[in-house]
Amino acid sequence: MYDQFYQFQGRPFQLTPDPHFYFESGTHRKALSYLGYGLAQGEGFIVITGEIGAGKTTLVGHVMNTIDPARLTAIKIVSTQVQGDDLLRLVAQGFAITDEHLPKAQMLQRIEAFLHAQARKGLRTLLIVDEAQNLPHSAVEELRMLSNFQLGGQALLQIFLLGQPEFRDLMHGPEMEQLRQRVIATHHLEPMLESEIEPYIAHRLSLVGWQGDPHFTPEAFAAIFRATDGIPRRVNALMSRVLLLGAVDQLHEIDAQAIETVAADMAGDGTSASSAPEPEAGDAEMAPSTGDQLHQVRDELDDLRRSIGQSASLTDEQRELASRLAGIGDRLARLERQNEEQEAALRRVLTLLVDWVEADDHAVRAA
Repeated sequence: MYDQFYQFQGRPFQLTPDPHFYFESGTHRKALSYLGYGLAQGEGFIVITGEIGAGKTTLVGHVMNTIDPARLTAIKIVSTQVQGDDLLRLVAQGFAITDEHLPKAQMLQRIEAFLHAQARKGLRTLLIVDEAQNLPHSAVEELRMLSNFQLGGQALLQIFLLGQPEFRDLMHGPEMEQLRQRVIATHHLEPMLESEIEPYIAHRLSLVGWQGDPHFTPEAFAAIFRATDGIPRRVNALMSRVLLLGAVDQLHEIDAQAIETVAADMAGDGTSASSAPEPEAGDAEMAPSTGDQLHQVRDELDDLRRSIGQSASLTDEQRELASRLAGIGDRLARLERQNEEQEAALRRVLTLLVDWVEADDHAVRAA
């Protein structure tokens, strides 16, 4: 929808990792340096960790796209809490060893034979394991054993481990001592800096033909950083909704207010770009729908007004009731504004849908 309105050639902020949109932030540049160093060593483990949505998968996709297949064979598997034997079968399948009924000993022999054949061709082999925080100890031990395969004193297999931050904690466990001794490089992907938000967005937009429409104010970029903490996937989620709002409202300039409006909507529907704020103590009972909330608050207002009228001689109590009345009045105003905004948004979407249907009807008649 918004790609048509802004005449983009694609969708720049999809949540699915796409190495085509790889953006080299400072932390990703460091990660690439470590990966390059590790590849030059040709052995051991390289560990890359990062928060959910930090860009680990996109980074690896970029690396795989730059690998020369005439020099290096790379396969990638995603661990799903599989035990050691099952992980070996995933590795074997990645190496095109498709006999699923092989006993473990024969499967290891076939894997080693494959690695020897690769080495005789002058090829190195790289195994990339994503979601490494899900690996049980038995699977980690099998990976370590695979890294033992050698030919002429040279390692036959190099392994990249990608995981969420908790994998760093797992690495410090006593059962991981042997693996730690094999790790030659490690890096933790940090969130983007505030100064990187604008070039990140401009980079992704430029890849779909963006010509400056919409224009983003400097305050908008600051608001994006505040709402997402610089996590790339959060930025993508927020920007998709912002551009949708821009298309619905026909905006050609995106300012901080538009960003904050969308961020607030996302927090309200449980898809917040950042971690959802803790509810205020006074709002704990406000779980029903907006209409029910309005009725509830109005009832509370009526009760308090009657109480104040009956307690005019009690100064302290009157002050307390008046204070509560003012607080509930503020809540009522917020809820009414929220209700009006939701209704207006629905009207805009319905109008746009009607326009599209009518346009399609006209096109059919013309045909």
